[in-house]
Amino acid sequence: MGTIEYTGNHHAFRDKLRRYLDEAVAPHGEAWEQAGIVPLSAWKEMGEKGYLCTWVPQAYGGRGLDFLYSVIIMEEMAHIGESGFMVSLHSDVVVPYLFTYGSEEIRNQFLPGCVSGDIVAAVAMTEPDAGSDLASMVSTFREEEDCFVLEGSKTFISNGINCGVVIVAARDSLEEEPYNAISLFVVEAGTPGFEKGGKLQKMGLRSQDTAELFFNNCRIPKANLLGQRGSGFIMLMEKLQQERLVCAVSALAGAETLVEQTTKKARECIYGSGMPLIKAQEVRFALVEMTAHLKMARAFVNDLVNQHAAGANVVVETSMAKFLTTDFLNDFSRRSMDLLGEAALDDDDVFAKALRDGRVMPIFAGTNEIMKEIAARFMGL
Repeated sequence: MGTIEYTGNHHAFRDKLRRYLDEAVAPHGEAWEQAGIVPLSAWKEMGEKGYLCTWVPQAYGGRGLDFLYSVIIMEEMAHIGESGFMVSLHSDVVVPYLFTYGSEEIRNQFLPGCVSGDIVAAVAMTEPDAGSDLASMVSTFREEEDCFVLEGSKTFISNGINCGVVIVAARDSLEEEPYNAISLFVVEAGTPGFEKGGKLQKMGLRSQDTAELFFNNCRIPKANLLGQRGSGFIMLMEKLQQERLVCAVSALAGAETLVEQTTKKARECIYGSGMPLIKAQEVRFALVEMTAHLKMARAFVNDLVNQHAAGANVVVETSMAKFLTTDFLNDFSRRSMDLLGEAALDDDDVFAKALRDGRVMPIFAGTNEIMKEIAARFMGL
C-alpha cells in the first residue's frame, strides 16, 4: 500500500522524458509566459515524441500504455515547473471523453490528431455565473432537423486559444430538470458561430492560453453529440475521479519539488551571522514538517493511483486527495517564501512562480470546498 510498482520500461520512459523536458521545454518557460501562450509547435513536438495521450489504443494512433505513464508525465511536468503547458489536461482529462463516449466516427476523426499534437483539446463547462455548480449552467442547445444549435458563453477555458476541438456542456432549452438537461457536444475550431475571445490575463499560469468561448447560433452535426442526450451530468461525474486525481498527482509533485528547491536555496543562502540559512533551527524544523506531510500524502496518492488504475471507485478519496495536496502546495509555497525572505522575492524566481501558479489549484476540477462537501455526504455527515 502506498507504493507504485514501476517496471524497467516505466523508469526508462521517465529518464527519456526528463531529458527531453530539460532540453526542449524548460528553457522556453519564460518566453512562453511573456507570450501568454505555449506555441502549437511545442504541442506538435510533444506528440511526435510520443508524450501525448500515451494510453490511447494503437488502433487510433496511440501507444496503448497504462495509466502509470500518464502519472510519470504529470510528475515530470511538475518537476520543471511548466504548469502552463497543460499536457495532462489535454491527454488525461479531455481526450478520455472522446474515447469513452464518442462514436467510432468521432474516435477516428479526432483521436489520431490528439495523439500527434495536431489537435489540442479543451473542455468548456465554466460560465460567468456557473462554476462548480453545473446546475447553474445557462448555455443551451436546441435540436433541429439536421443539427444541434448551441447558444451561450464559457469562460476561464484552459487551452481555449490553442484548442482545435472543445467538448462543450450545454443544457436542453426544453428540459426543466437541470441534471437531466445537460448534454456534451464536440465542437471543432472554425465552426460557424463558435468564436474564441482574447487570452485572459491571470495572476498565474501565465503561459496557459485561458480564454472565453462564445457560441452564437453554432450549428453542429448530430453525430457530434457525446453519449446519450441528457446524460452529460453523469458523464462529467464519471470522469471527475480521474480529473481530480490528475490534480492531486500534479500538486503533490509540485509541492515535493518546491520543498527540494527550498532546501537547496537554504543551503546556499548566507545571512548576517555568516552561517547558511539551513542552520537556523526554525528553517530546519519547517523543512522537516513539510517533508513529513509530503511523505504521508505520497503514500495516500500512490495508493489511489494503484486503485484507480485497477478500476476501483475512489471518488471520495480522490476528492480528499485533491483538496489535501493542493492546499499543501499553496501552504508550502507561502511558507518557503517566508523562510527564504528576500532570497525568494524575485518575480522570475521559482518560489514566486510556484505561489502564483499554485493559487488556482484549489479551484480547478471543483473547488476544495466542494471536495469536502462530497466527502462529507458520502461519510453521512
